[in-house]
Amino acid sequence: MRFNLSPTRLSPPWAIALTALIWLVVIAGLHRWVNSTDDTRQRVRMGYMPVITNLACPLLDYASRDGDVRYEAVKFQSFAEMAEALRHDRIQAAFIIAPLSIVLRQQGEDVKVVYIGNRHESTLVTRKDLNITRIEDLRGKTLAVPMRYSGHNLSILSLMEKHGLNGRLNVVEMNPPDMASALAAGTLDAYYVGEPFAAQTIMSGDADVLHYVEDVWPNFICNLMVVNQTFIDQHPDLVQQLVTGAVRTGIWSEKNIDKAAAIVSQYWNQPLEVVRYALTQPEKRIVYNEYLPKESELQCMADLMVRFDLIDTNNISDLVLDRFAKNVRIEAVNDLAGIFIDAPAKLSARYVNPKPLGLAQK
Repeated sequence: MRFNLSPTRLSPPWAIALTALIWLVVIAGLHRWVNSTDDTRQRVRMGYMPVITNLACPLLDYASRDGDVRYEAVKFQSFAEMAEALRHDRIQAAFIIAPLSIVLRQQGEDVKVVYIGNRHESTLVTRKDLNITRIEDLRGKTLAVPMRYSGHNLSILSLMEKHGLNGRLNVVEMNPPDMASALAAGTLDAYYVGEPFAAQTIMSGDADVLHYVEDVWPNFICNLMVVNQTFIDQHPDLVQQLVTGAVRTGIWSEKNIDKAAAIVSQYWNQPLEVVRYALTQPEKRIVYNEYLPKESELQCMADLMVRFDLIDTNNISDLVLDRFAKNVRIEAVNDLAGIFIDAPAKLSARYVNPKPLGLAQK
């Protein structure tokens, strides 16, 4: 017997219900198909924010697409969200804002700082129409930093103290992707952030540079990489390869700025010209070869955090683990495929002229 399921033979409610059921089955099937993969490689998920100091993360993702291990970049909108993902093992490594690593350790998270991202690359910008030329001109103004546990906040608090501005500047927390539009709209008078978020308003003509961070804090650390101790214990070889790749992407990027910018701009969903500007202006400002984590530098941050009542103790016991960075060789980084040193030679050709990836926003 044949059943005719034409809507003309069914009452409208049944027709609607049947149509909905069919669509549910189709959508569920499509979802399963889209999200299924035959990729059985080991995966290491890395959290990051789209800033120059984390240049290594998208480049590691790109370089490992055909490798034996997949280093997968996961983009976050805030550092707080990334910290929670790390706590719950949704990511195994995090390119995170430096003082937050101290907070996580003091809260009982067994994380280790294994690598320092590219140094400097942060900028304090002010709204152009305010004609601000010195830090004292910010008196009574509103300035944004990425979060209270950031080097930018420590830097501005230090500047306020030095110039007699304590309590006379309104410092607020704001996610970096929101800063440029807030400044352009007049909600903010200034902001202090990692690039390329300052470059956006400089290039648009909405902002002036008041300070490059290196002018007030030489060898400034914006972000660094932390890894859970459990993952280190279980997979020291993967952590070594991760740190090696991160360091060597910096060495490669310094010599191949245009190629690096072409790749990361797609991950960040940022215009290529903005990323390239942030990497090159002022010339040679980004420091790529100071990647070794040092306890003395993290201790300095912890001391400042206590001084400004951000934490109760300056204890950073067992936070810094430098052995992986010390093992890295930085010679002979001739192409992006070579960042893992033992990557198959056949992969080298595809990195000569990067093509658009059509990336989904992660």
